[in-house]
Amino acid sequence: MTGEFVILSETKNLKGKSMKNKLPLALLYSGKVRDLYRLSEKEILMVASDRISAFDYILPTPVPDKGKILTQLSVFWFRKLEKIVPNHLLVSDFASFPASLQPFGEYLAGRSLIVKEVKKIKIEAVVRGYLAGSGWEEYRVKGTVGGIPLPAGLQMASRLPEPLFTPATKEEVGNHDRNITFAECAQIAGPETAGHLRDKSIALYRAAAEYALQKGIIIADTKFEFGFDDQGGIILIDEMFTPDSSRFWEKEKYQPGQEPASLDKQYVRNYLLGLKWDKNPPVPELPAEVVANTRGKYQQIYEILTG
Repeated sequence: MTGEFVILSETKNLKGKSMKNKLPLALLYSGKVRDLYRLSEKEILMVASDRISAFDYILPTPVPDKGKILTQLSVFWFRKLEKIVPNHLLVSDFASFPASLQPFGEYLAGRSLIVKEVKKIKIEAVVRGYLAGSGWEEYRVKGTVGGIPLPAGLQMASRLPEPLFTPATKEEVGNHDRNITFAECAQIAGPETAGHLRDKSIALYRAAAEYALQKGIIIADTKFEFGFDDQGGIILIDEMFTPDSSRFWEKEKYQPGQEPASLDKQYVRNYLLGLKWDKNPPVPELPAEVVANTRGKYQQIYEILTG
């Protein structure tokens, strides 16, 4: 597709007006949420759409402004935690984007970043501070999380003795990510890289969890993606502590033994689970009420965390 004009996915603003935009850039990759375009030899334009995914499927119903919320929250964390791990962010202010992109501000402003091109590490770096999701399911059956033995008697949503690094494979769109042990992670990425991902991921989680707790929010778990920059250094990419990549619980409503109400994508997962959907195509549409509630939760956590 190099050299072609790319037609972006059709989206709708809050008034329901359809918008189609063309960018004078080559599309490099289209993921579950983000689209990557070639901007220069070493720069990528990353655009966060309003698409939402669950159980490794892109849902047919977008959530208005979701891409903007994810982008702005990621920028907040990139800047706040960059001393722990450098990241791929180069330019976040649309007014500073190249002149060739200024005509596309209605679509790009607020939801796009200029970032470094990297060689992606095909590991999803997951950190868990509490028992939830697939970690809770594994513990119920095996007494482990990510193959790591845990004390007996823990409940759903129990706080773990220490944050755990429980990696997963990072598959292409349409394939299911797979939880793996640290040993398998080391086989895929190499022992040194795996150790670096583990140590930096846990350090990021500890710092963000401490900050969020001061805001009345528990970060139950989160996931990161990393890549090698052109100097061979490992940097953080994609997104950071967003409601797509993390579980956020309100501290005042938290109670071990029951699933806490969340300000993240778990709300959508729970809706789909309630449909008895078999997690195969066709993928269900989201009703207007669920879309509005999802947008509200994303907006709420953004405002709480950023002030």
